[in-house]
Amino acid sequence: MLKINSLTYSYKQADSEHNYNFSLDIKAAEIVGILGTSGSGKSTMLDLIAGFLVPTGGTVEFEEEDLLNSFAENRPVTILFQNHNLFEHLSVYKNILLGINRSLKSTPDDRDKVENILKEIALYKYKDKLVSALSGGQQQRVALARSLIRTTPILLLDEPFTGLDYDTRVEMLNLLRAITTQRNLYTIMVTHEIEDCKLIADKVYRLKKGRLEEESI
Repeated sequence: MLKINSLTYSYKQADSEHNYNFSLDIKAAEIVGILGTSGSGKSTMLDLIAGFLVPTGGTVEFEEEDLLNSFAENRPVTILFQNHNLFEHLSVYKNILLGINRSLKSTPDDRDKVENILKEIALYKYKDKLVSALSGGQQQRVALARSLIRTTPILLLDEPFTGLDYDTRVEMLNLLRAITTQRNLYTIMVTHEIEDCKLIADKVYRLKKGRLEEESI
């Protein structure tokens, strides 16, 4: 179980003050959708869980350990952003390998991991192609694969499918649902599309006035 308990954060911006207090529970193989307007704090919540921001209070418990006691690089968390930051001058294979080793050096075990995940996301035949030659949906598959190759159990997604056409977005959402189930991931998906949540989320929360309110879909 991943348990976020009264995770608080505050900051001032111009003449306004922003105060957040997040609480939710997530089970293995579950996808939680987070809805909210721009600036409501959705990305702030993910940054707190991942360790990019330091909260003013609360806990993030995973398997009875408070992740707040660990640096970001040591947390069992992977985060995928809307801007996937792929290297267009590199091949699909090398972009995914970067998820393991930034120097692009690889062991036989590393190469097996990359090839297996290429098969899992149905991109194996494109492994030697430059990322720049792929469609938007295929590039998002590469970005997702690079995130998943770290094999961390907690997956955070910050509107990664925004800008994709409807059919491609549905395809990516279904892939996310399948991978979350197969790998028993704890997945939190931030999105502004309620239809995305209706398609794959087990639970949905809307962020209002700095707090999460569960919503039926």
